[in-house]
Amino acid sequence: MFLTLLFSSPPLALAWIIAILFSLTVHEFSHGLMAKVRGDLTAEREGRLTLNPLAHLDVFGFIPLLLFGFGWAKPVPFNPYNLKNPKWDSVLIALAGPASNLIIAIVCSMAFRYLVVGGILSSYSLLSAFLFFFILLNLFLMLFNIIPIEPLDGSKLFFALFDAPKYEQLRRFVFVRGPQMLMFAVFISLLTNIDIFFFISRPAYAICHSLTGTSCEAYQSMLFSSL
Repeated sequence: MFLTLLFSSPPLALAWIIAILFSLTVHEFSHGLMAKVRGDLTAEREGRLTLNPLAHLDVFGFIPLLLFGFGWAKPVPFNPYNLKNPKWDSVLIALAGPASNLIIAIVCSMAFRYLVVGGILSSYSLLSAFLFFFILLNLFLMLFNIIPIEPLDGSKLFFALFDAPKYEQLRRFVFVRGPQMLMFAVFISLLTNIDIFFFISRPAYAICHSLTGTSCEAYQSMLFSSL
């Protein structure tokens, strides 16, 4: 998507970059903020409790995210020994990131409904496109990160729920094979036309439709057909 935008509409490409940067920034900041609330100041001491995108940017993760749609920001560190309840506080810290993405998507959807669907802004305006990118990106980030595979945020909830000794083999399988399966799925997605992440894309567009009151797939097609 980014390369298409870069060569056909540099302003839209810039809007896409800004949307990615701030979506990742709020996601990582939320991890650090929840850690502080639950008693750990590691993120704050390391300068990660900030909304400055540069503090969270990992160049090697950002470039593939920009070009291919898969990447990462710098993980926010925390010390579980400082938490009030290490097991479940770790889950709260992990889920704070996806929760922040959902909140952003909801707030931006309200603005999109009022400004774009309400006819105040043209559907082709830069602000309309930026709001749309912000909504869709945050929904994708939320749904991707709740996958219960290490090192994604959803893994913390999975390991907390299945921490009994009888689940040891299941935990080991998810811990060892999970990342391998995830990378395999990413390569399949990049090298073929198979929508292997349909369980993310379809719910993302469905939620986007529900929040904005318009077909997000149709709006995206309209946006790109105008380039």
